[in-house]
Amino acid sequence: MERYRRKNTPNIKLRYNTLSAFVYIIGVLLLAELFNLQIVNGSTYRETSNTRLARESTLYAARGNILDRNGSALATNEMTFSVEIYKTKLENDVLNDSILSVINILESNGDTYIDTFPISINPIAFDFSNDEIKKTWIEKYGFKEDVTPEEAFNYFKDRYEIKNEDINEIRKILAVRYRITSEGYGVAKSLTISNDVSRQSALIFDEQNDKFPGLDVVTHAKRAYPNGALASHALRIYQFNI
Repeated sequence: MERYRRKNTPNIKLRYNTLSAFVYIIGVLLLAELFNLQIVNGSTYRETSNTRLARESTLYAARGNILDRNGSALATNEMTFSVEIYKTKLENDVLNDSILSVINILESNGDTYIDTFPISINPIAFDFSNDEIKKTWIEKYGFKEDVTPEEAFNYFKDRYEIKNEDINEIRKILAVRYRITSEGYGVAKSLTISNDVSRQSALIFDEQNDKFPGLDVVTHAKRAYPNGALASHALRIYQFNI
């Protein structure tokens, strides 16, 4: 019996050492993967998770209708739509193409988009209400005092890596990219591209939402007055008090 135990002792030690080494290797691999998840790519995964799980939305309650004594509507609600965009992990080329497609769809249905980019085209010129605002803007972006509209236009074109050749397409993309920079957006905070969007545009964006990453169509209730300005002063007072 004693001889049997001595004979099997090396085998037991070998198995123990092999198992210990295996557990040690697994532990090192798990620690390395944990380091990669938490430290190396922590911010990237956190942003991706927030994009999927967290998004700030505001729900606007519809106000009640106002009727006269005969049941005729004096104030009602109409459904309107706005187009908003959230930050997603997209290459500049993809983002620029997506923005251009969105604007083209809006324009094809007679819709407009919010545009605060202070350089117009055909011809290229600065579009400021006064010289003081222009001076502040030039200082903000580090331009020289004698910067030309063409130089500033090309600066933003290169900054956002817009590769389109058509100046009209470039200008459309700049309108949104410039607002993204100046006003900001995020995975949980949207930037409104257009308000009072037609139903046709809203349906296209809803049906083809996979083609427009980060795009969202928001429904709003807008106050409507079937009788125009009739008794408008009374209706304002009444709505303010309810």
